[in-house]
Amino acid sequence: MWGVTTTIPYSLPGAARPAPGPAADEGLARRLKALACTAPLHDLDTRKANLAGEYSVYAMAEIALAAIDLVTLNMDFDTGADHDQIVARLLPRVAAQAPVRGQAEHERVARWVLENLINVGSADRGFRAVYGTFGADGGYVRRDYDFKLIEEVPGPDGSVYLRTTDEAVNVLVGALDTDVTSAQIAAEVKLEVLISRGRLADAQLAAEQARYRTVQYAETLRRTLEATRRNVRAVDWLRTVPDMIAEALDHVADRYRHENAILTNIRKARDEAEEPEHKRRAAELVDIVKDCIRRHTQLQSRLLEAGPLFRAEQDRQAFAAPPARAGLDLYGQLVAPLLPIPVERASRVTDAFFARGAGLRTPSAVRVTDLVELLLTPPLEREHLGAEMPEPDLVATPDDSRFSEEQLESALDLLDLPHDAPRRLSGLLADARRRDDSELPYLLALLAIHAASPPVGTAYRQGEQRLLFAVDDGTPLDDPEFGGADLIVGTARLDTAAMTAARAEPA
Repeated sequence: MWGVTTTIPYSLPGAARPAPGPAADEGLARRLKALACTAPLHDLDTRKANLAGEYSVYAMAEIALAAIDLVTLNMDFDTGADHDQIVARLLPRVAAQAPVRGQAEHERVARWVLENLINVGSADRGFRAVYGTFGADGGYVRRDYDFKLIEEVPGPDGSVYLRTTDEAVNVLVGALDTDVTSAQIAAEVKLEVLISRGRLADAQLAAEQARYRTVQYAETLRRTLEATRRNVRAVDWLRTVPDMIAEALDHVADRYRHENAILTNIRKARDEAEEPEHKRRAAELVDIVKDCIRRHTQLQSRLLEAGPLFRAEQDRQAFAAPPARAGLDLYGQLVAPLLPIPVERASRVTDAFFARGAGLRTPSAVRVTDLVELLLTPPLEREHLGAEMPEPDLVATPDDSRFSEEQLESALDLLDLPHDAPRRLSGLLADARRRDDSELPYLLALLAIHAASPPVGTAYRQGEQRLLFAVDDGTPLDDPEFGGADLIVGTARLDTAAMTAARAEPA
């Protein structure tokens, strides 16, 4: 992402506010966020044309939803889903879309989709969307919405697992920022009504949504306990967490009774059904509700362990022994204070430091015979200036570069575009040919291709203010010398101050 967060007040005199109030504006923002969470899935079908090969037969968004589903249902309270296991379980769905293709291609597609859901290529492995709201003064404000779908977390055994985020679960159930408790109750009431009416196909969908909400509730508790392990003061254990635990225990007890009643009705429907399809649906519902009961039982045990865990972490963090001694900052405590003072004063400090900081030194003569031999050995004759240094044989390196500095300056001058006015590569090549330099179009095309994958991190570290980028929108390049895509070339402004401030904030 190269966008910079800006605030643009925009209002016309006498114009009515588009949203009738803060609540309606907040509802619009929630829907915009919900739309943003699905954008990475649609982007997969857009970017599959960039893969080396013919991959148009694959429905990438469908595979991505299946991947989110598999990770959500295979992750546990303490661990997540195994990366290779998720890829292996995705292979049958990928192979069903293109059965004539090979196993290696199916595996490549599955891994490509999963890595894009993790967003491996980005620095923080997250996604960002920009949406607009109205401030208190009625002005239009653009805001950034950062989210993740699947994240990699370390396991207790040193391995790396996959876990879905709340945004990914919301993509599955078609909602955003929904209260977990109310959504769980509504889903299970809906499930009971559908079962009583015999609509087992719709009941299966409701049961799967109820299970996703159960996973989301457990994920909320897991993050609270993880934050407690890192810093017990970062979590409100005086009111917020005890209220949440009490509410969750009541919720689990109610859901457990409710799910057992639902399970009884499903078994009855399964045994009384005559159609094979109804029997199969009812059997699948039994497995889903059993899994919900298992997850609620596991959640209950974790809730009961939360209080003792808090007290143990409070004792460990409050009464931990301080470090025995602080480390030495060699630059800050020694080098920096000595640089401004004269050498005669600084040498006394350095002599005292290195005499005590260099450690013990083994004497050159540890036996009497060695000492006698050392004393009786005549000194060697040495030249006053040392041995003569050989004259190096220097060879001039030939300049075999294809393009000259003048050509590079001319190409960069053509690519010096305004940040709000990108251009097509075909138009830039036409401008390069008007400068009567046959090599200039080749250099311009090379720079444009390099800008298709811009080094954003390097530009931030070097403090660059602008960055050249190129985007392929699927338009073919109509040019007598070059083929491929007619890239959209432009420049983006980098908010280096914001990046520096973000790095300076504590993790």
